[in-house]
Amino acid sequence: MSQRNSQAAKTAARERLRVEREKQAKKEKAKRQAIVAGGIVAVLAIAGGIGFGVMQMNKPSYWEAAKDDKLVKPANTSGANGTTVVIGKADAKKTLEMYEDPRCPICATFEQTVGSTVKKDLDDGKYKIQYIGATFIDNNGNGEGSKNALSAMGAALNVSPEAFLEYKTALYSTKYHPEETKDEFKDDAYLIKVANTVDALKNNKAFQKAVKDGTYDKWALTMSQKFDDSGVKGTPTFKMDGKAVTGADGNAPMTVADYNTAVDKALKG
Repeated sequence: MSQRNSQAAKTAARERLRVEREKQAKKEKAKRQAIVAGGIVAVLAIAGGIGFGVMQMNKPSYWEAAKDDKLVKPANTSGANGTTVVIGKADAKKTLEMYEDPRCPICATFEQTVGSTVKKDLDDGKYKIQYIGATFIDNNGNGEGSKNALSAMGAALNVSPEAFLEYKTALYSTKYHPEETKDEFKDDAYLIKVANTVDALKNNKAFQKAVKDGTYDKWALTMSQKFDDSGVKGTPTFKMDGKAVTGADGNAPMTVADYNTAVDKALKG
């Protein structure tokens, strides 16, 4: 092979190598650009996700938002906000204030033990009851069943005072009242299931719609605020003429005998 042909071959080889290197360099550049672009997209996606998460965290909860709902007052109530709930014979001279939280286990024990005595006293016109509902067990992230049950009780009250009382009794019954740690009252379906044991509420479409729609959610929150403003610290609590009605131990009377003694004393006072 001549020197000229040998030099030409080398030149051609170097040119092919240069072209190949340029191609490879372009590929590497494109790859780097894709990686950078992908990283930017990922960062934006993460930032967007964080932003959405923060927005969701700052978004008011359902019950926080319900504070701004229009207040719908159940029938059979009085007062500016419909939070005065008085049940019993109109000619009964005295009124017993009853403070209860739907999820309260001690309230359930009271209702299961003394509830029938209270009902008989009402039927006999011995006194009237003013009911004040609380929802403090829901506080501090413990659930929403007290509020939801109180709203459903408002729907029952809208049907009749008798339906309200019977529904309250059913909610506190041994069969349906959950442990304090189980927030079963947060489920509308469960509340409707319990309501179906009450004749006036069984398959009552208007009642069920009110529960599902949360018609009385704002009312439940307003009633709960009335409890908070009362200064009462626990449930069950009973008052008559502004004075606490208690058993011998200074707490709410939890037996029929103690209850009768405490109420009779209050009625004389």
